[in-house]
Amino acid sequence: MFRNVAEVVELAESKGVKIAEIMIQQEMEVTGRSREEIITQMDRNLTVMEEAVERGLNGVKSVSGLTGGDAVLIQNYIKSGKSLSGNLILDAVSKAVATNEVNAAMGTICATPTAGSAGVVPGTLFAVKHKLNPTREEMIEFLFTSGAFGFVVANNASISGAAGGCQAEVGSASGMAAAAIVELAGGTPSQAAEAMAITLKNMLGLVCDPVAGLVEVPCVKRNAMGAANAMIAADMALAGVTSRIPCDEVIDAMYRIGQTMPVALKETAKGGLAATPTGRALEAKIFGIPLAQGE
Repeated sequence: MFRNVAEVVELAESKGVKIAEIMIQQEMEVTGRSREEIITQMDRNLTVMEEAVERGLNGVKSVSGLTGGDAVLIQNYIKSGKSLSGNLILDAVSKAVATNEVNAAMGTICATPTAGSAGVVPGTLFAVKHKLNPTREEMIEFLFTSGAFGFVVANNASISGAAGGCQAEVGSASGMAAAAIVELAGGTPSQAAEAMAITLKNMLGLVCDPVAGLVEVPCVKRNAMGAANAMIAADMALAGVTSRIPCDEVIDAMYRIGQTMPVALKETAKGGLAATPTGRALEAKIFGIPLAQGE
């Protein structure tokens, strides 16, 4: 039914429906499953996300010891009343972190679009839930809207850190979340596309450099920043701000940047933060590998 963002926006606007509805119809057409089956599956995904957020907010620790407990620290900071950036954004950040800390602790999460970027969509959803008071159905629609944009990215660029760097993972997740926030808040399909474009173009070039090859550092905190990016971009789009570069062109730019990005910066742990002295020392400690001379 649609191949790019322009087409999904045109379909939604011409039919007078949400982008979520277009995505549901596409799933029905592609998979041959009934509407009820598709929505039931997404409802299960939503439950997994909710449970991951709750578990992370109770405090978890990864086996490596690299990550864990930061979501709790952020929630405690919110409660202190001293936050500078606002409770809603920090709540989204903490819940994004919570989800990825659960992932790092080998817990169950829902990849959105990947495990390494799984915190942004649920983090923002369960944060704005307290402000927008959506029904369960509307929360499920949020996931279909984010899925529509993820579908476009996956088929026109990449959602893989190994193929396109972290811009393809957390960048894509952040754009997906921003678009879904806009629709949940009552924005138009065009505004959702603007939010995706604003978010993604501000994360272009983000490298994938996991310390010790684990999806922990800096992945968890990148989900935090991705959630904040998504919230701000959604507000900008709802305010009427537009991207000078159309969304589909931003996605294409991300693809081309990923193609030219050095292999050392695409999930190989050979460059970036993974190659710093501390990064190498942590790798050696975790895996019991003696440091090479000079490291």
